[in-house]
Amino acid sequence: MATPRKPIHFGPTRVGWEFFGAELKRRREDAELTQDDLGRKVFCSGSYIGQFEAAFRKPQLEHAQRFDEIFQTGGLFERMCEELINKAPFAKHFQYAAELQAMATVINEYAPLFIPGLLQTERYARAVFKAVEPFDPAEETEEKVRNRLERGRILQCPTAPVLWTVLGETVLRRPVGGHAVMAEQLRHVAAAARKGRILIQVLPYSSGAQGMLEGSMTLMSFEDAPDVTYVEGPYWGQLLDDPALVARCQRAFDLARAAALPPEQSLELIESLAKEYESHEGQG
Repeated sequence: MATPRKPIHFGPTRVGWEFFGAELKRRREDAELTQDDLGRKVFCSGSYIGQFEAAFRKPQLEHAQRFDEIFQTGGLFERMCEELINKAPFAKHFQYAAELQAMATVINEYAPLFIPGLLQTERYARAVFKAVEPFDPAEETEEKVRNRLERGRILQCPTAPVLWTVLGETVLRRPVGGHAVMAEQLRHVAAAARKGRILIQVLPYSSGAQGMLEGSMTLMSFEDAPDVTYVEGPYWGQLLDDPALVARCQRAFDLARAAALPPEQSLELIESLAKEYESHEGQG
């Protein structure tokens, strides 16, 4: 029998979800309401309430406020939402996606501009954060780097998700942090792929137009929950859970990896470029 997947905790966020869910279930049962009964009162489905109680879905502030009104809890659920859940080590728009990555069984990721966070090295991550927020105090940048590296630890777990990543060729040729940083980063990606931890493909310039030109995308699958997709821009991110839309995203990803170089050829390109960066380290 397979070992059950254990959620990975990033700070207090997941604990907050669990506490919120347990308290919601206790209050609901004390009020002799079914999940469907409560769902109707807060304008959502009973299964949605069940996902809150099971700590699978992140509680939203508007729902928390309605729970307070229904159970007359004097703002308890709202405070839990704000203090235990929304204070997390990631950008607000990415909090829920980070938690879902830790629970996913399969992650399909398309990255047209940067190495994805799960695969970043310390120096590469630092260069990215410094470029995005150049005026942040050094301690804030270092905290972000630590959180990103901690998130990447999910790939080292025995129950690590299957990770299939398609990198745009631009990702490999943009010298983020300089030549030495890029050489190290590409070696890191190649080593992980050679060990069988992940599958990497490169979408070359020569592929021309394809369905993934508009931006980065992460598709996540789970053992006992519907698939979701996370799309992201420079200062925003959105989770998509509409089945029809998620299916369209999956088709777009399938087309991208069909147009990409085969895995072995992709690794050869990555390792070749790593050598080029290494030969120019004194200039980066």
